[in-house]
Amino acid sequence: MKALPEKDPSMKHVFRAARPIAVAALSLALAACVMPPRRLDPPTLGDNVPLAGLDVPERADWPSPEWWKAYHDDQLDRLIGEAMSKAPDLEVARSRVGSAEQSVRAAAAQAGLSIDGSAQISRQRMSEHGLIPARFLGFTWYNQADIGVQLQYDFDWWGKTRAAVESAVDQAHAAEAQRSAAAIALQYAVADTYFGWQADQARLALARQQLLVQERLSRIAQLRVKQGVDLPDDASRAQAQLAAAREILVAIDRSGQIRLAALASLVGIAPDQLPKLQPRPLPDVSGGLPTGASLDLIARRPDIAASRWQVEAALRQTDVARAQFLPDLSLRALAGLSSIDLGKLFSASSRTFAVTPALHLPLFSSGLLQANYGMSKAQLEGTVAQYRSVVLQAARDVATQALTAEMLAERRAQQQAQIEADQQILRAAQARARQGVRDAREPLAAETQLLQQQDAATQLQAQAVSTDLALIKSLGGGYRMPDASAPATAPTSLPPSSGAHSR
Repeated sequence: MKALPEKDPSMKHVFRAARPIAVAALSLALAACVMPPRRLDPPTLGDNVPLAGLDVPERADWPSPEWWKAYHDDQLDRLIGEAMSKAPDLEVARSRVGSAEQSVRAAAAQAGLSIDGSAQISRQRMSEHGLIPARFLGFTWYNQADIGVQLQYDFDWWGKTRAAVESAVDQAHAAEAQRSAAAIALQYAVADTYFGWQADQARLALARQQLLVQERLSRIAQLRVKQGVDLPDDASRAQAQLAAAREILVAIDRSGQIRLAALASLVGIAPDQLPKLQPRPLPDVSGGLPTGASLDLIARRPDIAASRWQVEAALRQTDVARAQFLPDLSLRALAGLSSIDLGKLFSASSRTFAVTPALHLPLFSSGLLQANYGMSKAQLEGTVAQYRSVVLQAARDVATQALTAEMLAERRAQQQAQIEADQQILRAAQARARQGVRDAREPLAAETQLLQQQDAATQLQAQAVSTDLALIKSLGGGYRMPDASAPATAPTSLPPSSGAHSR
């Protein structure tokens, strides 16, 4: 027998020299794989809203979810109810919630076991000049039938899939909070526009009285000029004041019509479909903040709640990006029937089975994994900064409305004192006119002054009502974070999952 040639001894040295290099390269690759970035701790979020230093009175309680019913106005109740059912902006917000909920389902569907079934049949002609010519097999055409079930299970050892699902859940919570914010904004807009129209109606009644007074003064001025008692300039001045009174009346009337058109738009109907509204007195309001507003505001403002959920979602995304550094293990199994003879497809000899464990090991990614992780960290930092900005904005809104309400209360008190003084002046002027000491011009002038002060008081009251509405909106409009079992005010605590989206 002929001896086999010996191996080249120089190649042995090459293999011996290459072995340490290969081991070192493999070790470095594995080290790069198993050394992910450190898992980020939850960011520290403030546990209250900075409202310290506000010297404003306290109110009895927080706004209720149906806060507008505290005004005891059935017209307003009907308008807000109709707006909540028809407003297009609210439909957009609802669609966002639905989209977020479907994202949760899509993320959850990628976790755990998946089972797919398949069945196919084909007829194929073999090439006579292929790798195995048809003449060797004895046939040119053949059928291929396959029926099987494939199972796949991904082992989520590092929590990547779980973190993705939790992130989608948090985004769904954020969308729901944003929908609540849109609903509160709509309720506020309807109430503010409605009470603005009521204020216009109150001012319109005063403007009509003012017009009657100016018409009487104009007639008196014309008679005095005709009799030669006064100069023509006095009649001209009276006419100018009469024209100004008419202009004010037209402006207030048009303002009311514009508010009705805006109200119909908010409700989601045409202006001619708006129900007939009856003028009613503006409600009495009182400013102030609920006890512990700086603490509870975090859980009662939907925009703050949405921002907190977005921080939580961004934090979970960093977990997803971090898990990309680690190996993935999946298991695939296939069971089925396969045959080129359709008559034997369902026989025991046509069975086919396969089990395929698969390991995905990220070795060299050219910095892609690091870049993705850096992007997720930057997004987290951005959502934290956005959260803090929302909290500061909430503090500014509440402080502005509370201080404005307090200022308007003081102005209304002074305005009321001025009205009472003008009423005294009017009564005295009317008494002198009855006694014949003075003519009718003095009480008419006093009445003009009183009507102007009453108009100013009506405007102040309208501002007070509008400020009260804005304060209710800035306090969250009756919103409450869905899950109160875990305190949302803990310094490092983020909103817990709850309801249909619980993890």
